[in-house]
Amino acid sequence: MRLLRRIYSIYGTIVFFGTFFLLLPVFVLTIEVPSWNKYGRKLNRIWSTIFFSFLLIRVRFENLEYLKANRQYVIVSNHFSYLDIPVLGLIPFDLVFVGKASLGKIPLFGYMFRNLHIAVDRTSLKSRGASIAKAKEAIDQGASVVVFPEGGINSQNPPRLARFKDGAFRIAMDKQIPLIPITLSYNHLILPDDGRFLLRHKKAKVVIHPPVSVHGSNTKTVNGLKEHCFGVIQEQLLRDNPGADVSMDTRQ
Repeated sequence: MRLLRRIYSIYGTIVFFGTFFLLLPVFVLTIEVPSWNKYGRKLNRIWSTIFFSFLLIRVRFENLEYLKANRQYVIVSNHFSYLDIPVLGLIPFDLVFVGKASLGKIPLFGYMFRNLHIAVDRTSLKSRGASIAKAKEAIDQGASVVVFPEGGINSQNPPRLARFKDGAFRIAMDKQIPLIPITLSYNHLILPDDGRFLLRHKKAKVVIHPPVSVHGSNTKTVNGLKEHCFGVIQEQLLRDNPGADVSMDTRQ
């Protein structure tokens, strides 16, 4: 079984880099022409579709209707796996991801990410501040922003969430646009962040939760928004992973 997973993982790695290499000339074109950046992000969706099709992994979306065309959102999601960005990249919207700076060092993928999305060094206060400014600029240009409020893959025991940071919720408050909590139910089982990089063939599930208004009576502060979104995502994770070890307190 482990041997089969290793073979599958090697195949997945070949598909990951091979498809990016084939699309690289188009990525370069959309990056070099700033007004075409949004088409480069659309190409992200095409790449994600090809990637999961070759892996024979079905990605099932629930409640996609909560995302309305011509609206902008700050999307917040749990982050347990390196598959999270490709999975969310399937959402048919212009999405700008805020991710850790190390993503920019991955061959081919890193070139695309640091030029079309926002790479942040979370150890640098200056970089964190710049990433928030860039996220607001992306919203001003018509995109929605995806932020992993755990600040990276930080949970020690998925599906138990790590603490949420404030950045995404401050952006939503400052720009006065709704938040959309999203739960990625099984990515931590398909590709665990355990250092072994072993893929498991399993359907992926993406649950889109109702928009959270920054004007809501019980969520009108940054802490209120943060606690609400934390609770929504954590509840769904526990519902979808009923056998998980949740002995420690998951609340803020």
